[in-house]
This record gives sequence, structure tokens and C-alpha cells, in this order.
Amino acid sequence: MSKGRIFLFHWNQNEAKEYAEQLEKEGWDVDYEWEDGARGGNKVKIDPPDVVVFYHTRLPSHSRATAKYLAETKLTRGIPLIFVGGESEALEKTKKKIPGGIFVSEDELVTTLAKFAKA
Repeated sequence: MSKGRIFLFHWNQNEAKEYAEQLEKEGWDVDYEWEDGARGGNKVKIDPPDVVVFYHTRLPSHSRATAKYLAETKLTRGIPLIFVGGESEALEKTKKKIPGGIFVSEDELVTTLAKFAKA
């Protein structure tokens, strides 16, 4: 039985696939986007997941813009937005733009996701 659905954003196709596979091994259903934040945002709007995960290690400005869109859109604003990793300057910018975001290290991700798992 699935723990729930995650939509993952990471701006490198091969790495996004690897991260998705790791989360699937943890019992989650995962869809992902690596190339176009607007396309991914539309997928999230059409079929909202339980959680959205942004790997903040590549192109954090893309993650920030996409997360801002999701946080401000009526259909998606209630979905938890989790940011994984990243450098301090980029993280500070994202924390200011996405005050409701959840910021974790890679080591903390699985434990954090467990809080959102379906019983």
C-alpha cells in the first residue's frame, strides 16, 4: 500500500529519476519534473499530490518560482512544499519567498515525509 503521492521537482533528468526511485522504494508514488516548472505546476494543479518536494541543489531560482506559483494558487496552496538541501544564500531567498516551506537536509527527508504519509 502506498504511503501517498509525491510530486518531485529537480532540474536534472537523471538525478530526478534516481531521487524518485529512492522515494518509491520508501513506499511513495512519485511523479517528477526536471525541465519545465510551468508544466510541472500544471500537473500538480490537475492532479494534486499529498506533498511536493523540491531538490534545492540545482537551479534554486527555478524551484523558488515554481513553489511561489503553487503556494499562491488556490488549488495547490494547501499542499506541503518541502525543500531538500541547497546552499545558505539560496535557502535564505527561498525562505523569504516561501514562508510556509519546509526545509530539510537529504538525511531528514524520509523522516519528514513520514509525517505526511497516509495511515
